[in-house]
Amino acid sequence: MTKPIDWALLRSTALAVAKNAYAPYSKFRVGAAALVDDGRIITGCNVENASYGMTLCAECGVVSELARSGGGRLVAICTVGNDEAVTPCGRCRQLLWEHGGANMLLEVNGEPRKLSEMLPVAFPEESVFVNPKAD
Repeated sequence: MTKPIDWALLRSTALAVAKNAYAPYSKFRVGAAALVDDGRIITGCNVENASYGMTLCAECGVVSELARSGGGRLVAICTVGNDEAVTPCGRCRQLLWEHGGANMLLEVNGEPRKLSEMLPVAFPEESVFVNPKAD
């Protein structure tokens, strides 16, 4: 039997890490906390840039931490901005898809939803170019 996801823990962890965000332009501090398939909880926060387009979303930080800490697959994620639940942007939904898949859960309006509901026409993992020399 699979252990239930502790959404309250993910939310409180995301709120705590949002305090570390670098958001001098928008003042919109975002934090994200994700459950990995091996039981770890990893986090990320947004890091803005004056060019705006170069800003790194909190979910980007989560995926970077996933890679840095040994990999795995994302099971669930909670993202908060300025102390309220927020939904990942489209770019981040695709990024999460590649590291969690269609069944990864997002907290949306206080309820878990499959990523496939939030990104119904994602680029499938098998269509993404894989560099065989990257491993």
